[in-house]
Amino acid sequence: MEVYKVGGAIRDRLLGHPVPVKDRDWVVVGATPEQMLELGYRQVGKSFPVFLHPDTKEEYALARTERKTGPGYTGFSFHADPNVTLEEDLRRRDLTINAMAMDADDRLIDPFGGKRDLTAGVLRHVSPAFVEDPVRLLRVARFAARFGFQVADETRSLLRAMVTNGEVDALVPERVWVELEGALRTGQPARFFDVLRDCGALQRLFPEIDALFGVPQSAKSHPEVDTGLHVMMVLTQSTRLSADPRVRFAALTHDLGKARTSPDDLPRHPGHEEQSVSLVEALCRRLRIPNDYRELAVVTARFHGRCHDALELDAEQLLDLLAGTDALRRPRRFEQFLLACEADSRGRLGYEDTPYPQAALCHAVRQAAASVDTRAFARSGSDGGNIQREVRRSRLEAVAGARDAFRRDGRE
Repeated sequence: MEVYKVGGAIRDRLLGHPVPVKDRDWVVVGATPEQMLELGYRQVGKSFPVFLHPDTKEEYALARTERKTGPGYTGFSFHADPNVTLEEDLRRRDLTINAMAMDADDRLIDPFGGKRDLTAGVLRHVSPAFVEDPVRLLRVARFAARFGFQVADETRSLLRAMVTNGEVDALVPERVWVELEGALRTGQPARFFDVLRDCGALQRLFPEIDALFGVPQSAKSHPEVDTGLHVMMVLTQSTRLSADPRVRFAALTHDLGKARTSPDDLPRHPGHEEQSVSLVEALCRRLRIPNDYRELAVVTARFHGRCHDALELDAEQLLDLLAGTDALRRPRRFEQFLLACEADSRGRLGYEDTPYPQAALCHAVRQAAASVDTRAFARSGSDGGNIQREVRRSRLEAVAGARDAFRRDGRE
């Protein structure tokens, strides 16, 4: 019986990254389930034998091989046997950088050149069986976003084959969302979409985003700017501005409606924003995306244009913007919204570091509107309609004052 540390923990250690205990994986060679139980391990795996260490509670899996038995990523049968070697277990893994192990003396076992590919910054499949699991397509894209690595040419060919043969269509919405959210948490989330678009999977998994490529931003003002590339630049800018994946998702989806709006009508066509909202909601339903992501994305899609125009808005229009975004009741989401809007503004060549004073103005008018003591009106004894009118009048005065002060300070 031999125990090896395997997988991502080895990769991250070689990269010099910290490896949390929860991310350590172990494989046991030469043992049976009965032997593991006798040693005090507790079995938790159903489809294949996985055991919890009696002291550390870390997971230890028996070395195994697998065979494709049906479509999708669940269509596999597993064979765990004391005669299965470490190399056979590593061979079933997706990428060479994830198919390394270390023994008890910290000696590296690297039968497929994972360390070489790690040094070169290359994502390369271990074996032709790579194409049997469609999740691997998403994982490759996510690793490209996380590490900034390039996909080996032969692996790119396999990714395209997985799209052509329909294997990608077996992915369930929940798994697509897990990988997308993981990509949004990386340093280069736009790379995720680059890889998917290169192999043709973007059109199958995220058709709303794929449809933006080739669509001009505006036939009148920016005919040379491709909306798909703009959205990728916006996503990149959101990464600079915020680590919050919700902000990044809102930046990604803010312009979906442009694929359905005539370029001659852009960028301020009223139908564009509602088209975007409709597509965002459809995308979120399909992938079962959490409500907090959906709500921020919808607000951003509907109101980002109005936020860009904030410096030209009067007090009533600014107050309407606060009401539409529910800024007074949900200040944190309003902060997220402003970050997504700033990313949109900076997501153009030559504008990457341009100031966005609209955010500061929106902060100022929100604070002014929130400072109005609504309880005083409630104590006045007036009926509900009068109270609402008085609250709005007071907030309009406060917003107008904040707007005028902002102008006097020359902050525009």
